[in-house]
Amino acid sequence: MLLVVVLLIVVAFGFAVSMGAHYTGACMGMPRAAGAIRTVPALLLMAPLVLVGALLASHGVVATVGHSILETPSVALATALAIVGAAFVLTSAYNFLTIPTSTIQILVFSAVGAGFAEGIAIDWRTIGELVVLWAAAPFAACGLGFLFVRLADRRGPSPAGGLAPRAVAGLVAVGMAASFAMGANDVANASGALVMTGDFPILTAVAVGGAGLALGVLTWGKPLLEAVAFRVVVLDARTATSSQLAQSVVILVAVSFGLFTSMNQALVGAMIGAGVARGGTAVIGQAVRDILAGWALGPISGLALGFVLALLAARLLPGT
Repeated sequence: MLLVVVLLIVVAFGFAVSMGAHYTGACMGMPRAAGAIRTVPALLLMAPLVLVGALLASHGVVATVGHSILETPSVALATALAIVGAAFVLTSAYNFLTIPTSTIQILVFSAVGAGFAEGIAIDWRTIGELVVLWAAAPFAACGLGFLFVRLADRRGPSPAGGLAPRAVAGLVAVGMAASFAMGANDVANASGALVMTGDFPILTAVAVGGAGLALGVLTWGKPLLEAVAFRVVVLDARTATSSQLAQSVVILVAVSFGLFTSMNQALVGAMIGAGVARGGTAVIGQAVRDILAGWALGPISGLALGFVLALLAARLLPGT
């Protein structure tokens, strides 16, 4: 029993590390792409903000994952291990392929797959609310991205040449806001499985997940950040700032209701809105197609692997 508990903590922490790296581009991609900050300083700034966001603003989302996806007071340790293990494996695979998938969708459908395998009822109302949010969030971010660019452009044309000090400060500030939002939004992917067992208080689970997120930012975040900054986005300071700000607003509003949505989906939606406001697009088409493919694969692969690992865990770790 103790060995399974330790293994669950290790896997949840490892998953958080993987996520921390995975979302560097979604948080600091805009400032980095626009040249407001270099890669290493961006990561050093992001890591503590992710941890603070997790500790201070994630409790509602963690409670949703821990108590409102599967209709049971608690799940077996082996089942929780299967859920977080499936999400960890898939997120790590997508990290290796540098495909920005939705970790949230992977985790939720890993839990659904495990529930099917264990015969646990699924709270379809919560799943439905999340699906509606996932569908609406990119459009909301798109609208906000469009609005923010138009409001900024009313102040006059962007200055020619390099970034003005105010533009640099604004870009870094929205990257910081996105980092805080990521901690609040995404720590539940790792910490929620701990809470599902009934053996971990939310604050303890959040501390484990938040520390893992911060470590992932610092140790494995550079390739993902540079992939987003140099391959996905082509924009100026105003569209970059507007995109990142729109993403952060959408995420933090969702978190305030105890729900979570994809950082990547919100960011791409915001980028498209910002680009449309300028009569074009701020997103390279092939990169968007890659991301959409990842979004399609994430839930399906999460459901399948969660189901298989839950069956294996029940056989290999009976009574846990």
